[in-house]
Amino acid sequence: MISKINRRHLISSLSTIICYLSLSVCLTSCVDNDDDVPENRYSADKMTAAQFLEDNESRVGDFITLLKRTSYFAMLSTYGDFTVFAPNNEAMQKYMSANSYKTVEDIPLAVCDTLARTHIIKTKAYFTTDISEGSLDMNMAETYITLSINSDAENNNAVVHYANKVARMVEYDDSVTNGVVHIVNNIIPRTSDKLPDLIRADSTATIFTEALFMTGMADSLMAYEDKTYPEWGADKASQDSAYTWNMSQICKAEGADPIQWVQKRYFKYTAFVEPDSVYKAHGINDINDLIAHAKQVYDAVYPEDAGKYDDDFKNRKNPLNRFISYHLFDRILLYDEVIMRKECFRHWDTDKSDPEEFIETMCPGTLVRFSSTNEELYINRKGLKANAEVPGVRVCKGAVQQAPNGMYHYLDDIMEYSTEVRDVVLNCRIRFDSTVLSPDFYNSDRPGYDVNRLRGYRLGYIKNWKVMGEKAVIALHGEGGWWQHYKSNGITISGIFDVTIKLPPVPSGTYEIRAGYTANERRGVVQFYLNNAPCGIPADLRVGGWEPTIGWVADVAGDTQEARNANKAIDKAMHNRGYMKGMDCYWQGAAKENALRNLTNNLRYVLTTQYLDNNETYYLRARQVLKDPDCYWSFDFIELCPKSVYASPEGEDTH
Repeated sequence: MISKINRRHLISSLSTIICYLSLSVCLTSCVDNDDDVPENRYSADKMTAAQFLEDNESRVGDFITLLKRTSYFAMLSTYGDFTVFAPNNEAMQKYMSANSYKTVEDIPLAVCDTLARTHIIKTKAYFTTDISEGSLDMNMAETYITLSINSDAENNNAVVHYANKVARMVEYDDSVTNGVVHIVNNIIPRTSDKLPDLIRADSTATIFTEALFMTGMADSLMAYEDKTYPEWGADKASQDSAYTWNMSQICKAEGADPIQWVQKRYFKYTAFVEPDSVYKAHGINDINDLIAHAKQVYDAVYPEDAGKYDDDFKNRKNPLNRFISYHLFDRILLYDEVIMRKECFRHWDTDKSDPEEFIETMCPGTLVRFSSTNEELYINRKGLKANAEVPGVRVCKGAVQQAPNGMYHYLDDIMEYSTEVRDVVLNCRIRFDSTVLSPDFYNSDRPGYDVNRLRGYRLGYIKNWKVMGEKAVIALHGEGGWWQHYKSNGITISGIFDVTIKLPPVPSGTYEIRAGYTANERRGVVQFYLNNAPCGIPADLRVGGWEPTIGWVADVAGDTQEARNANKAIDKAMHNRGYMKGMDCYWQGAAKENALRNLTNNLRYVLTTQYLDNNETYYLRARQVLKDPDCYWSFDFIELCPKSVYASPEGEDTH
């Protein structure tokens, strides 16, 4: 006779295997009641997470005792969408033995609090059939939990689930009225080590580690919480009435939920690391070999610096320093969300282009082109699907290592800013989503997707942004209302604002610079500047393609040469007026017919055409001209399109 628990295991394992074989892609679910739970999952009849744990006290009693020493057991009795990773008694005993605690009562209260928060995600209920591998939301300890799978060779290669690689789920997908509970056989580690310490402890990446510390770049990865960040008042915004007043107008106008304010500011980092085995495959067997390799690559890219800084490893122009810092980013980059939130990939037409994003590295003057092909993440790849002009470097899936202030990923080849990357891979239309223009949009939370949700940021605490003006407010928003944006998010800039944004570097050349936005009667009129030089006349963001002054005409249907020529003529006429349609590779909602190119309110405004020097820093300034604090700019993206693309004989594509 099969026990209740084994039946649950059998059903869950079978459903998981079926899920993998069908290669279905499911979205994260939020469970409010048992009626929403698929039949293939065990459902604790009308039990909360707290009640479920108590019902299984014989297996998780020590964890219950720990939770009851904090406020979190009571929290798990309330309404919500929790994911609980509950260590079983064996896991708790192993932890206590390793730390010389005789009983749970001997664990200091502060440690109990940290352990409890590490094992609870408060924002969503994650089932293994919703996400088989990948990073989840931050837990209550404000670090990320990553799921991975393996096979159990001793049990007919059954699928095995892990949290952060060390905590095996011995029972999973137990649905409760306020979320889901997974029972694990190990404590999910929460270390106080910073990212460089975590990398140094990795015995498989000794050459990279030696270079990281030799160049001094390890010191640039040590910060965590900004202790200068002011505390909010009891109502989260009482200290600045402009925040409350202005954003309440936007929320009301767009039908959005009340704004959520960033309560703490964090510094976080991501490193992409080559294991020793990758270096050795290229004949790099020690640090001296890596120094020689870096010199060969970066002397070619920067011939003006060749030989000048070879022995000064901490100089930012030293080849090894450039090599290592090109692997580093001043933001958290989750494997499956480097390009955009995973919920948004369903909006991308991958027959037209690979999903991609461009992000500045910690090597001065350099970018990385990230792209996704067949659910794999690549660095500096150029091509569509299997047709790669430059194959790039693959980021190893599921190999993430995490510290409180960041994470690192393994690579399957050497990552470098070569002449090929500069001259070929980055010789393309470079489109920066507005959320990549400051690491603060990543580090306090991930770029938003939630429908009708605004997340507000304190002025003066947004890196690369200088914000002035009466009742000026910066908020990140998700999809909803007229927020029909590329990657389903954007930055709302409201009030009588005057905002200056540092632009990421691009290879030297002549570029056409464009701003992507959605038009609406509440958007206002904005004067743009590049390094304080006005970009033409003010742009009226209230006017969309429905006005004849824009020149927007619907595409001629069909894939004939006649239709293509007609559409090129429409695009040229619009461009002559200073406008472009949105892209056709991303659509609003579920229908391809709603591609942004087909929406009259989604536009690109041509700011200027100018030579950009890679050795210079450029700033985009946007000033609200109307003296109406209700107006705002719904900022979608910035495009820097090189002359080789916008003036090419075949013309620029519509993607």
